[in-house]
Amino acid sequence: MTIPLNMPKAHAAGIFNSLACNKEVTAQILCGGLFLRCCNKKSCLHAADSAKTQKGKRPPFYEEFASKIIERLQEGTAPWQVPWTLEKASLVPHNPVSGTVYRGMNRVHLALSGYDDPRWMTLIQANDHGYSILPGSKATPVVYFQFIAEKDKLDKEGKPVLGVDGKPEKEKVELDKPIVRFAYVFNAEQVDGIPPLQLTDKAYAWEPIEKAENILAASGAAIKHDQSNRAFYRRMEDSIHLPPKENFDAPDKYYATALHELGHWTGEEKRLNREFGPFGSETYAREELRAEIASWMLGQEIGVGHDPGQ
Repeated sequence: MTIPLNMPKAHAAGIFNSLACNKEVTAQILCGGLFLRCCNKKSCLHAADSAKTQKGKRPPFYEEFASKIIERLQEGTAPWQVPWTLEKASLVPHNPVSGTVYRGMNRVHLALSGYDDPRWMTLIQANDHGYSILPGSKATPVVYFQFIAEKDKLDKEGKPVLGVDGKPEKEKVELDKPIVRFAYVFNAEQVDGIPPLQLTDKAYAWEPIEKAENILAASGAAIKHDQSNRAFYRRMEDSIHLPPKENFDAPDKYYATALHELGHWTGEEKRLNREFGPFGSETYAREELRAEIASWMLGQEIGVGHDPGQ
């Protein structure tokens, strides 16, 4: 995919037009592909949400999620469309009680909620710490998949194996199909009594530029600095082509661009084997969205910033 380094916003927004017209497509990309895979977890979400919809509750998660994405794309305010620099670090959404750092679709969903504070927790967690939820606050759903279940251990005859206490022994087994689970969390800005967010001068325990360089090197991708004003991944050669680092006015802009192209690189046949399409097609839009979200997530994770204009 070729990205002119001075691509106007109007042109960049046009890449996503086909997505903005199709909630099903958007949901499939975002719910099923945020780790750059082409897995289809959206069908699991659809099934899990259908029962809830029949009870007259909120819209299905995947529809609510896709609607938010489409709205923000049309406004040009999706998290990966908004630039940020090392001087204004964007901390990842996390749960300070459980220590969970939200990933994949949950990171995107929480980032779309419009809160500056990256901390999230459940109602029970807030109550256990003596906090209270501000009146009128609406919880935000996060989704996770259960791949392991605990079942009775059976002997060769299919009978339960009893322990010394006379009760059936348990063992963990891998499920044929993952079970979709939902949790509902509140942002710290919705929580009364929670201490202010403590920010330090050094948001990361590493040097972001060094970290980015290590990621590129460890990937094994062939990276060629043979362009003057373009950056792209050439699938026929399985190589990334970039301008020299000195062509960028800041190091973090170079790495944001390189990470975007590395996102495309993961889709090659011998890796994740994604479908690439001609410019302007729905397939092209799918791939561009995945790569840009990958660049945003990696930039946020390691601290190199993000510049969608690159």
